[in-house]
This record gives sequence, structure tokens and C-alpha cells, in this order.
Amino acid sequence: MFKYEKEQKIYEINGLKLGGQPGELPTVMIGSIFYEGHKILKDAKKGEFKKEKAQQLIKIEEELSDQTGNPMLLDICCAWPEAFEKLIDFVASNTDSPFAIDGTTAEVKMVGAKYVKETGLSSRVVYNSIMPQAKDDELVAIKESGIESAILLTLNTKNPTLAGRIEIMDDLQNLAQKAGITKPLIDTTVIDKPDIGPISKAIFMVKDQYGIPSGAGVHNAIARWSEMSELSSEKLMLANAVANSFPIAMGADFLLYGPIENAPEAYFVSSLADTYVAYNARQEFRIRPLTNNHPLMRIFRKNNNIKEIKKKLL
Repeated sequence: MFKYEKEQKIYEINGLKLGGQPGELPTVMIGSIFYEGHKILKDAKKGEFKKEKAQQLIKIEEELSDQTGNPMLLDICCAWPEAFEKLIDFVASNTDSPFAIDGTTAEVKMVGAKYVKETGLSSRVVYNSIMPQAKDDELVAIKESGIESAILLTLNTKNPTLAGRIEIMDDLQNLAQKAGITKPLIDTTVIDKPDIGPISKAIFMVKDQYGIPSGAGVHNAIARWSEMSELSSEKLMLANAVANSFPIAMGADFLLYGPIENAPEAYFVSSLADTYVAYNARQEFRIRPLTNNHPLMRIFRKNNNIKEIKKKLL
């Protein structure tokens, strides 16, 4: 494994810590709720959904987070500005964890940013995301919202390669500064089905050169593959397992693992990868976890009943 020579930043968002050297902090798990096509939605435009089912999904993820030690951060997806207030209110009142506001357009996200300012929730929020083509009105809206953390998307359409992702890092950091973001999180951007390799190497390079917490939306690669191929449930599960574990071995601080329903598998795989990384870091570099809740202290304990939690989804 490895230890970065560059000093690694650690950010705190409403009590959640992420970043640092491999083995210091567990991977933050970011699951999506109210996404397009989510079965709990009854009317996406009006923000109407099955509240009991949504509460159950959040509760299950909280239990998984407690069992494994991997912190949770919900990604609130929204396509309609008039629905965002209801979705934010629901999540904010049903969990103490931080959450991301994630809209299909900048206009939708700006509505969410304005609302969290009005409701005093800015300190709990990660803005998802600032893209390289972000315009001034969006940056102003983020700054006025008081949100301190945002995901910066390394989407280089002119050069969608590993090198291209690193090329736009300085531009992204300038945009974040204009938006008043003091806790940037770098998403190294899945573009195509085999991108788990490049995004994982890009995570390593971002942390190695900038020391900034980094991760990626790993689910996007598998989703694009499954859309064009008939993968059995077993193969799909294994593909997701590889996609979630590979970036952690390369230093990932957070993973956007996809629909919240995928939490049982995602947490199990990621916590196991965290354990392997931390055990090596302790032996090779004398690096110890910065929290007693690290998966290293939890995943191998006798009564870890992730399987029982998974049954609640059925």
C-alpha cells in the first residue's frame, strides 16, 4: 500500500470527518434517495413520496453505518424546484447525518441552496456538484447560501482521460473559491463503463498532488454497463463489489454508491476494503485510525448482523 508525502486535509461536516491518509478515517458512503425512477416516489414534481418506506431506508442505512463504522451522507436527488423543500425537510428531520443537495440542473440546485440558507441547514449540506462550466449566477447562489462544502466534478469534455481530469483541477478550485467553498470534495468522474480504473488512479493523483479528499460516483460505471448488458444478479453484485472496493485501495475518501437500496452490499464491501487498508497502514506506516468507530474495530466482530439488516429491505 502507500502513504502520501503531501499533507492530507481532513474536513468536518456536521460532525462527519473525511480525508486524511489511507487507514486514518473510514470511507464516507453517499447513497441516493428520491432519484429518477425511485419506487418510493409517488409524484416527483410535487415532492410526494412513500414516507414510511423512505424512513425505513434511512433507518437501515443508519444501522449499517453504526455496524460498520462507515459514515453516511444522503444524496437528495431532485428534478423539480417546487419539490426540493419537501425532500430536504424530510431528510433533515429524519436523520442527523449531513446530506447533499443534488439537482438535475443548476437552477434546481440553486433553489435547494437558497432553501437550506433560509432554514439554517447550510452547515449540514454538501452541494452536489460544481461542474467546470458552472456560471457566475450559480457560484453566487452557493456563496450566498453559506454552504461550505461541495463536490467538484472533474468532467473534462475536451480531454476525458486520466490526464484530463487532473488538468482541470486548478480551474475547479478557482470556481470553488468564488463560491465560498472551503471544504471541496473531488469527484474524479465516471464517464464510461471501464472508468473504475482511471477514476481510482485519479483519486490517488488528486490526493498525492493536492491533499484534498477525493472519491467518485462508482455506481455510474456499473449502471451504464448493466443498461446494455444482461448481467445476472450475481454478476451485478460482484461488479458492484469490485467497483466499490477498487477506489478504496487507491485512497478514496468517499463513494457515491448509487441507490440507497444498495446500502447493505455497498457498506459490507467498503467496510471490508477499509479494514484491509487500515490493517496494512498500521503495520507498514504505524498509522492508526483516528476514530474508535473505524471498520477495523468493527467488521470482524462476532455479531455483526449486516445480513439481518438486509432482510428488512425485502
